[in-house]
Amino acid sequence: MIDFDLYLITDRKQARNGRLSEVIEAALRGGVKAVQLREKDLSGRSLFDAALGMRELTSRYGAKLIINDRVDIALAVDADGVHLGGESIPARAARKVLGGSRLVGVSCHDRTGAFAARDGGADFITFGPVYFTPSKARYGSPVGVAALRETAEAVGIPVFALGGIKRENVREVIAAGARGIALISAIIAADDPEKETKELLSLLSSAKTVCNV
Repeated sequence: MIDFDLYLITDRKQARNGRLSEVIEAALRGGVKAVQLREKDLSGRSLFDAALGMRELTSRYGAKLIINDRVDIALAVDADGVHLGGESIPARAARKVLGGSRLVGVSCHDRTGAFAARDGGADFITFGPVYFTPSKARYGSPVGVAALRETAEAVGIPVFALGGIKRENVREVIAAGARGIALISAIIAADDPEKETKELLSLLSSAKTVCNV
């Protein structure tokens, strides 16, 4: 069940003083209800240890924990699901292992990928980069708001706008049909992650009211 509008993705290298758990807890205090643990450079054991700590933390705040790519670690720590990228196993294969009780999210960059994710059993997708962001520059130009709108209207599962999401464009992506927003630096690198989270959630709520969604 997708019961969140703000999907926070981790990057410990952007966290203040490298203390990712402190940043995530601040965001959880601010109201984040879904966290994707995405630390691709960690070894399997290190990622498992990080996931255990993140599971305890998210459970304390009643938030979902999604593990990037690693279905085995998601199962081992009793996470709420996995998030798959272009080099991951197909959504259909992940669904077969995870069963129907856990979430499967998929990163998509066009309608073809979005339809494939949906048909493979994905519960939701992230779509982008919608706007320019340095971390995604190597993948080419942003997909833009028009592509987000077309995909959100057509795919039939929740779409989270990703890439360059900031306070000033929250309303635009919600108006384009996004269920919510997915982001990293806006919260992870913020001076006050709790305050930033609260403000983003407030903007999301306002945008949905204005857009009647």
